[in-house]
Amino acid sequence: MIRLGLLIAALVILLDQASKFWIVHYVMAPPRIIEITPFFNVVMVWNKGASFGLFSSQSIWTQAVLGGLAVAISVVLAIWLAKAQNKWLKVALGLVIGGALGNAIDRAIYHAVADFLDFHAAGYHWPSFNVADIAITVGVILLLLDGLITRRDDNKLAV
Repeated sequence: MIRLGLLIAALVILLDQASKFWIVHYVMAPPRIIEITPFFNVVMVWNKGASFGLFSSQSIWTQAVLGGLAVAISVVLAIWLAKAQNKWLKVALGLVIGGALGNAIDRAIYHAVADFLDFHAAGYHWPSFNVADIAITVGVILLLLDGLITRRDDNKLAV
C-alpha cells in the first residue's frame, strides 16, 4: 500500500513541475497578468518565503533552510506513510509529500517558489499559489478529517 502514497507524491511532483516549467518558460515570458475570469488571473510571483511569503528573505540561506526543512518533513511523512494502514491516510500523506517536494525543487532550481494562480474578489486577492500548494492544502484537510473522524491506532506516527 505504500506504493499508492508514493505514486500520488510522484504525480503531484510531475504535475507541479510541469505546470511551473510551462508558466515560467512559456506563458510568463515576459511576466504579465493574464485575466482568465473576473475572479481569476494567471500571474508570476516568486515567493522567497514560506507559506504566504512568511519569513521572506533575499538570503540564499533562507531558501536552503526552507528547502531542507521541506525534505526533512517529507522523510518523516514517508515513514508515517510506510506504517499507515488506511487508504485515505496514504493519499493524504502522498499529497503533502509531493507538494512539499515540488516546492523544495523550486527552491533548489530558482531560489524561490513559482506561484502563478491568483484568485480575487471585490478588490481582495488571495496570495498567489501553485499546484504543490493545492496538494499540500488538500492533503492536510484529508489528514485532519481522517484524524477527527476516525479514532484508529494505525493513523498515528510512532516515533
